[in-house]
Amino acid sequence: MTPRFNHISFLTDYGTRDEFVGVVKCVVADIAPHVQVIDITHDIPAFDVRAGALALARAVAYVPKGVVLAVVDPGVGSARRSIAVSVAGGEGVFIGPDNGLLATGVALAGGAEFAVELTNTKYHLPSPGTTFAGRDIFGPVAAHICNGVDLRDLGNEIDTASILPGIVPITREENGHLVGEVTWVDGFGNCQLNIGPEDIAHFGSPVRIAIGNADSPNHIVRSVAVVQNFSEIGTGLGLVVDSYGMLAICADRGSAATELDLGPTNMVTISQDPNAGVGVSTSVRLGSKPN
Repeated sequence: MTPRFNHISFLTDYGTRDEFVGVVKCVVADIAPHVQVIDITHDIPAFDVRAGALALARAVAYVPKGVVLAVVDPGVGSARRSIAVSVAGGEGVFIGPDNGLLATGVALAGGAEFAVELTNTKYHLPSPGTTFAGRDIFGPVAAHICNGVDLRDLGNEIDTASILPGIVPITREENGHLVGEVTWVDGFGNCQLNIGPEDIAHFGSPVRIAIGNADSPNHIVRSVAVVQNFSEIGTGLGLVVDSYGMLAICADRGSAATELDLGPTNMVTISQDPNAGVGVSTSVRLGSKPN
């Protein structure tokens, strides 16, 4: 059999404290020793399918030709399906649980072209239990696909329209305001929103951001500039166009998440600042000297 793929891009909520990631890699290496496994991340919050789906969506444009193996699987061992989905004319295959984790990444890769449920146990490992599908089903199947096994041999074909959709947060307009939410907080405390710069271009800069509901005691309102990098923020906070082209609430060399007590799914409302376009405002640091 002629090897088909050389790369598996691997995303989970397993973490790295336990042996789970290493064991899956061992299984892959035993079945398909030519394959390089690339770790996208294993620090998705436990059981958080939404966070896993969004991380996969952010990464999918950069993964190499081959298999995308994604496992965030709170329903492991239950009736939820294990699936493999072919995309991009067969240039890629997504493997994982059918729980919404794969759908957005698949869509961004051009959409599902063919899919199977992984019912053929010939390509699984014998399992002492049902709670480690990454080791017993997904990892072995990914390796066999890289070796050239056809998807049709892995199980029964399923309707691609039946794949469970992902949860993609959308914005809404309310009384001239744009209401969105935090989709991701990175390790630096930058809070990515589901809002792009073009969505608020008509507001100008600075804009007014409001965190939470207006009737909440934790309601916060700030005036922030829309900038292109962290150093342009100066003191305080800014809305930075991040590396994925989305807006993120950031602090220069600080954590906006800590300052605002923000996390994923928190609501953020953006509106025009009454001072936008009025006068000139420049961020400065203490000790700076005018030219």
